[in-house]
Amino acid sequence: MWTIHTVRDVNPDPRYNTHFSGYGLGWRLTDVKGNLSVAHSGGLPGMLSIVTMIPDQKLGIVILTNTENGGEGVFLSVSQMIIDRYLGLSDYDWIEKYSKDFKSQQNTADEVTKKVWETVASAKNIPVRRDDFTGIYEDKWFGKIEVFLKGDQLWFKSLRSPKLSGAMQFYKANTFAIKWEYVSGYKTDAFVMFTLDEEGKANSIKMKGISPIIDFSFDFQDLDLQRIKK
Repeated sequence: MWTIHTVRDVNPDPRYNTHFSGYGLGWRLTDVKGNLSVAHSGGLPGMLSIVTMIPDQKLGIVILTNTENGGEGVFLSVSQMIIDRYLGLSDYDWIEKYSKDFKSQQNTADEVTKKVWETVASAKNIPVRRDDFTGIYEDKWFGKIEVFLKGDQLWFKSLRSPKLSGAMQFYKANTFAIKWEYVSGYKTDAFVMFTLDEEGKANSIKMKGISPIIDFSFDFQDLDLQRIKK
């Protein structure tokens, strides 16, 4: 029995006659031509994969690829072509479809990221009271991070994941932008947003990815970093 956590109405897809799409116990759930379809994808730097099962058709598909973020069009195209054959559907150029989708998303994301770093460059001469932000912050799940000065530059460093380290560049108000020293091929630049107390001292941090297509593995938005009092 599949437990559906979230279900949303979708516009019926004339190709698959889809009526719902949801997420159940880690599986993407939908219907294709009256058949329940369950799928889950995953990846690491240099690797992306997807498992798709249509129980009524006794069909299981496992696609393993040596590609990077944005390469999901590769495994999706292969999976969809196999599914179409099992369902007796006509040929469809999935490669072209996903290629166009990816280029459109990439162009939008690049423009967003470019504007952020242009704003950072133009704000270089704005004075910042750096000492107000330094200290140790802790998230109950992720652990501790340190904001410290290296020369006159603010730096962010995770104590649990040392590769997550980078210079913090002033963006706007109480927000900084980070380019991580460790580059995995993903668009992982992130915002660091401080909340301040009545004296203007930082007491907590929220984060989020800068790129709208940042890989889902970088769940910066879930962190709740609270400053540890000295």
